[in-house]
Amino acid sequence: MSFHEIRFPAKLSFGSLGGPERLTEIVTLANGFEERNTPWADSRRRYDAGMGVRWLEDIDALIAFFEARRGRLFGFRWKDWSDYRSSGALREPDQADQVLGTGDGETQVFQLVKTYRSGEEVYRREVRKPVAGTVRVSLQGDVLRDGVDFTVDTTTGEIAFAAPPPPDATVTAGFEFDVPVRFDTDSLQTSVVSVKAGDVPSVPIVEIRL
Repeated sequence: MSFHEIRFPAKLSFGSLGGPERLTEIVTLANGFEERNTPWADSRRRYDAGMGVRWLEDIDALIAFFEARRGRLFGFRWKDWSDYRSSGALREPDQADQVLGTGDGETQVFQLVKTYRSGEEVYRREVRKPVAGTVRVSLQGDVLRDGVDFTVDTTTGEIAFAAPPPPDATVTAGFEFDVPVRFDTDSLQTSVVSVKAGDVPSVPIVEIRL
């Protein structure tokens, strides 16, 4: 898949509107009851980057980024200011934030994940685009050294250990992350007059599967 490892200007994404979406198919039966199902195992996020465009220099940055991505052709990184940390919005990431799995004495590679809990329900989201320099890992509570005990692939979100974690050892991690997205349009409609008047353009962004 064509993907550029570059982040959309964080200044513009800061004021964006968006979040996760699901696809639920609902059939209403003759007796009034419903049958609900979904073909999606994972949610997908949508945003509108136009909400962050306020000044003429913002339009310059937006057009340059859009043209360099060739519209919808190339994916890129997006900072979701409402959900970009393993620890939640109010705390810095800690190596104990997320459980990645347990060792079996053979597996050396673990995928970064973020777990969402509500009551007894749990959703585990795979994190594919961690931010370089923010990943902290621990094994059975012991803090590990990046580049010595493990390495991080920031393009896939995989943690590779120098040696397989021993059986039953808990692997945890903390990190910041981006969302892999693309523009959901091949055209931009901007106006200097509109920006001065406070009328923001619509710039749809959609998450992509990797």
